[in-house]
Amino acid sequence: MEADYIIVGAGSAGCVLAHRLSEDPTKQVVLLEYGGSDRNLFIQMPTALSIPMNTEKYAWQFHTEPEPYLNNRRMHCPRGKVLGGSSSINGMVYVRGHARDFDEWAEQGAMDWDYQHCLPYFRKAEDWAFGSDAYRAQGGPLSVNNGNQMQNPLYRTFIEAGVQAGYLPTQDYNARQQEGFGPMHMTVKNGLRWSTANAYLKPVLKRPNLQVITHAMTQRILFEGKRAVGVSFLKDGQEQQLKARVEVILSAGAIGSPQLLQVSGIGPAAVLQAAGVSVVHDLPGVGENLQDHLEFYFQFRCKQPITLNGQLDPWHKFLIGARWLLKRDGLGATNHFESCAFIRSKAGIEWPDIQYHFLPAAMRYDGRSAFDGHGFQVHVGHNKPKSRGRIQIRSADVREAPSILFNYLQDQADIEGFRACVRLTRNIIGQPAFDPYRDSEIQPGEQVQTDEEIDAFVRANGESAYHPSCACRMGTDALAVVDPTTRVHGIEGLRVVDSSIFPTITNGNLNSPTIMLAERAADLIKGKGMLPAAGVEVYTDPEYATRQRVGQPQVL
Repeated sequence: MEADYIIVGAGSAGCVLAHRLSEDPTKQVVLLEYGGSDRNLFIQMPTALSIPMNTEKYAWQFHTEPEPYLNNRRMHCPRGKVLGGSSSINGMVYVRGHARDFDEWAEQGAMDWDYQHCLPYFRKAEDWAFGSDAYRAQGGPLSVNNGNQMQNPLYRTFIEAGVQAGYLPTQDYNARQQEGFGPMHMTVKNGLRWSTANAYLKPVLKRPNLQVITHAMTQRILFEGKRAVGVSFLKDGQEQQLKARVEVILSAGAIGSPQLLQVSGIGPAAVLQAAGVSVVHDLPGVGENLQDHLEFYFQFRCKQPITLNGQLDPWHKFLIGARWLLKRDGLGATNHFESCAFIRSKAGIEWPDIQYHFLPAAMRYDGRSAFDGHGFQVHVGHNKPKSRGRIQIRSADVREAPSILFNYLQDQADIEGFRACVRLTRNIIGQPAFDPYRDSEIQPGEQVQTDEEIDAFVRANGESAYHPSCACRMGTDALAVVDPTTRVHGIEGLRVVDSSIFPTITNGNLNSPTIMLAERAADLIKGKGMLPAAGVEVYTDPEYATRQRVGQPQVL
């Protein structure tokens, strides 16, 4: 068995690469995926997002080591195990990140990964429902819209309250101005989850030069000296080898790619030797620099019976599901995150480091109601963490989950960021716009006021936003794993293309920048030349050094 390109992992990046690399009919592409088909109603129905995320069949149910700064809790870390990868189990939220996030990548050694070079690939990927301009585009594979157009009045109330609190409105946080309050965007098309499997892979499955092998667990990369020449994988209990004429590309995800490098003998020598793996190449950065977004639910009781908590009984769920099956619309066709905000935690921060997802319901990610009655919530978190973790294999067997430690809240700046999350959220929800709806706090609760009380609440209640990344970071220094062309340092014929190569985590959900990265990497791999840099304007508050928001809060 032989191919020009072997892509390991049919996730957010792998499906993009399979589509783009197989555009050349002279190149044979094989895509390996351990999971199977995504033909499942709960995957395809946007409102059912919590089900595949918490299902063993469709997601690796990883857990961290006891997190020392979160009361030694083991945090849940699900990763997609199905065609489409994590884009088939995620919340479908489309956030590119702030322009300065990508400038930060370039400053850290990822040459030409600044915003102006990345923007053309965001545009290439997308099919934006509301027109095309210098920032947004139509005609790409990835459909992006605003769900049900904020029909519930609480969505617009959240935006109005933000403006009353002195923040800017933004009609499109994925364009010139991320900072502010506005509608939220999602990867949904005609009422269906628009995963990379639907957007990129299925339209090209009949290409004769593309082969997709499912239920295939890649065990290790094969080498001749310091050159990757193929992979070994298990299928139907049999070990098989697949040789690469040109390159092996790891797109196994934020956890899978560093794990595969390590079990194949590429990583910190001490970690590999402790796991009984022979060292092929001592690369100390593999598994280091691990980052994630931590968040919590800020929940309020609602005075009026207008929230989704009234739709959680079996009869209403049946009606929502039946309408979705018949018409692909209604409450079944949205992820319910239809308004949002990006703000700065304090003066002196140049671009937003706090993100809000607004939900007209009070419930958990697993779909359980927070209480009996009506409520609403914001998911809020400090999105530019300073804390860093690591991934380390325990043995040479790729089937054994690696040791994962994020070290959430290790850095004092992150603790202070979450204090700001609590105080700034109270100020926003306390604005007059919410007066007809806002009742008492469910969580954290009005009794949580001091720094110490807030810290204790966050340690006990913070949850992962499921954005692991950065453990094979791109750069040119001694701890970088891949160079700015995505090639693994010191090894020929091997690349990593997924969120593990982000130098730093972006301010927002990671699916969109992962897809952008894969689009851009595909051009690098093809050697066809890059799209020209954009040269557009980006908004930052000209007085960010001295103010946290444009206006002053009306309610303290």
